[in-house]
Amino acid sequence: MADEQQPKDQEEKNSGNGEPSGEERKETPQKSETAVLIEKIAELEKQVTQYKDQLLRKAAEFDNYKRRTENDFASLTKYAGESIISHLLPVLDDITRSLKSAKEKGESDSFVKGIELIYAKFLKVLEAQGLKTMEVVGKPFDVGFHDALMQIPRPDLPPHTVVEEVEKGYLLFDKVIRHAKVVVSAEPVEAKTQEMKPTEDFED
Repeated sequence: MADEQQPKDQEEKNSGNGEPSGEERKETPQKSETAVLIEKIAELEKQVTQYKDQLLRKAAEFDNYKRRTENDFASLTKYAGESIISHLLPVLDDITRSLKSAKEKGESDSFVKGIELIYAKFLKVLEAQGLKTMEVVGKPFDVGFHDALMQIPRPDLPPHTVVEEVEKGYLLFDKVIRHAKVVVSAEPVEAKTQEMKPTEDFED
């Protein structure tokens, strides 16, 4: 009897000393496991947010790449005939000069009309590919479209106005493939002299 009572007394002493009982010791690991699981869940949620953000960025980058590629391809297709059209422009110039010469020499009407027909058909084929003829006479000089060969004084026009077209300029759709060679108006010499002439002092 004394031996059976001794473990019970020892157990009561342990509990009185503040040491956890067997049941309490079993509960402690369960709480720590729960905390670990909560931390893991929070970490996984954070990773999900990061991956989601990365996925959205990659999708946006791919969309931009796709759009840029489509634009490049469309541009390449649009201006695919630029090289050959540029090489055909001198032929168009020759036909224009031949027509002008035939009219000046008084060639027969049938000959002139034949050249006009060839010119019109040839120009129509090029225009179907996107060629546009510049209209430059009377317009302000623009380095983006014109090459100035010379300037001539013109008191009847503002300075830097295109007064004559020496060689036609052309666009392929909205792109300049040949600048127009032009003559540009300049300010009259007399006007320049008057501007530079100093004012005279008059005596009383």
